Amino acid sequence: MSMPTAYYKSQDKNFTLLQGDCVELLNSFDFKFDMIFADPPYHLSNGGISIQSGVPVSVNKGKWDKSQGFEEDYKFDKRWLAACREHLKSDGTIWVSGTYHNIFSVARCFSELNFKILNCITWVKTNPPPNLSCRYFTYSAEYILWARKEQKVAHYYNYELMKKINGGTQMRDVWTLPAIAPWEKSCGKHPTQKPLCVLSRIILASTKPGAWILDPFTGSSTTGIAANLLGRRFLGIDQEEKFLKMSKSRREELDSVSCREEMFEKLEKQAKLFQDRDIRVLCAPEINYGQELPF
Repeated sequence: MSMPTAYYKSQDKNFTLLQGDCVELLNSFDFKFDMIFADPPYHLSNGGISIQSGVPVSVNKGKWDKSQGFEEDYKFDKRWLAACREHLKSDGTIWVSGTYHNIFSVARCFSELNFKILNCITWVKTNPPPNLSCRYFTYSAEYILWARKEQKVAHYYNYELMKKINGGTQMRDVWTLPAIAPWEKSCGKHPTQKPLCVLSRIILASTKPGAWILDPFTGSSTTGIAANLLGRRFLGIDQEEKFLKMSKSRREELDSVSCREEMFEKLEKQAKLFQDRDIRVLCAPEINYGQELPF
């Protein structure tokens, strides 16, 4: 298979996008990442109704999010997770978000592929949509599994920084953080867009500056925006051109130092992530760290 061609690459080469099936593309080149974050299809597009900004909306995200049944969904998860495992460094870690619709399938795949599960983070949203039927508890949380590639190879965890962010006490596996804010939709809104505060915490917890991060279902590339804000490098993959265009526009906003500073200020108010100015990266960092992408 021929080497892929970048859909977009930032001038500093710290943010690259590929268009296509993530498994096919990952099988076409050899490169190891320090960390992977994946927000895969949850398989929950079932014709239901939710509320956004007080307006009833369909929960359907697109054909890519419809369930094909438990076994087919599991085969899909195992296929892309196996491809991702081949692209993790031996001490690398992977984070996968989900709800009850897919998270048990992901956990099963982790075990079968010999990952070591480290935590199951419960992300409790401060602003969840209401429950319209009033026949069960309101859905207000998502789950993020964190695992390392090897059973006996130590992974990186910035314990001291997480403790500092948490007011001097150990950070627990229940995170109370908001869903995306209006200012995060400046270039449009992806139907499953994650907030910068969640991805920033994940990246700070599990990578060092200069690290390479992969997102195989990049969507609007919140992972990549957080990575570049924090001095990490990023590869995102998606099949939908409309989402890649959105990702490109979001990344181009970061070429403005004032825009970066504004984002940091909003994140600080939102989640108190950047009280220590030493971890801010207002300009592209000049870090020679490992290999460059082969394309």
